[in-house]
Amino acid sequence: MDITAVMNAEDPAVGLRAVGALHRLAEQVEAAHVALARREGWSWEQIGDALGVSRQSVHAKYGK
Repeated sequence: MDITAVMNAEDPAVGLRAVGALHRLAEQVEAAHVALARREGWSWEQIGDALGVSRQSVHAKYGK
């Protein structure tokens, strides 16, 4: 199903499933790039700034 079909769907379940899929994809992309940034020596503060969140929140999410 393409994005136009999702946006014009009469069934809210179609749109909500798409939103869930987008959230999961965003989480995967974020995790991959946080890991890359850490491997390249970025600080938690730099990563937080890039994501628009505090260093504490990004460290709590990915620091383990």
